[in-house]
Amino acid sequence: MFKKAFIGSLAVVTASTFFFGRDALSYLTTGASSLREAVRSEVPIEFEMERAKQEVAELVPAIHKSLKIVAEQQVSVENLRTNIDQKTAALEEQEEAILALNEDLKSGDTQFVYAGHSYTSNEVQRDLTERFNRFKTAEATLKDQQTILTAKEKALEQHRNTLEDMLSQKKTLEVELERLMARMQMINARKQISSVSVDDSQLARAKALISEIDQKLDVEAKLLDAEGNFLGLIPVETKTEESVDIAFQVDSYFGSGSDARSAELDAIDAKIVSLDEQAE
Repeated sequence: MFKKAFIGSLAVVTASTFFFGRDALSYLTTGASSLREAVRSEVPIEFEMERAKQEVAELVPAIHKSLKIVAEQQVSVENLRTNIDQKTAALEEQEEAILALNEDLKSGDTQFVYAGHSYTSNEVQRDLTERFNRFKTAEATLKDQQTILTAKEKALEQHRNTLEDMLSQKKTLEVELERLMARMQMINARKQISSVSVDDSQLARAKALISEIDQKLDVEAKLLDAEGNFLGLIPVETKTEESVDIAFQVDSYFGSGSDARSAELDAIDAKIVSLDEQAE
């Protein structure tokens, strides 16, 4: 199978060289890049989101590894610091002993007593020489250890800063993923809403019916206004015009025909009452 794939690839390269010449490699590279971009553009956003979550989750093992390194370096630094403190104290004691022996030898005595034992000046001199050589070696070793301690403390501080930066960036990425997730959900909700089709004809029919009802009500209102809309009220405005009887006025003024005019007045009053009843 591998042999067939190799032969196929070789055939593609040979054909490309034949058609495109020296530019074949450029065409192949550009085609492969375009193919990758086309495939990547077709990947769903949800899949890319899950892949981003996986990438952030894979930071956890690296963080745990860094935590372990920092813890180990911290223990190593503390142990080295303790060792240096002990050696420093021991060197201080040796320095005091060396200075004391040196002062004793400078006194010119031939016998010296230390811790209940007697020593000759030659023995003290040999012991002082051995002590001094060991002191110089221990002092040089202590300086080397102090240099190592400084380097380890610096490395520990760098690893701590790196770890804190990793933790901070991981938290930032998690917050960013939450923001992107909320944004994706909002966009998906908008897509669902926009994909819902609304029956415009039903909406138009409802609007037309409401408009028709409104017009009918306007017509009814206009009809009522045209009719006066005063039915059932007391006819206060209705006035009965009385005819003027000049002969009656003359007789009344001169005092004649009073009986006849009384009868006429009664007839007029009866006529007025009749008109009022008809108006009601």
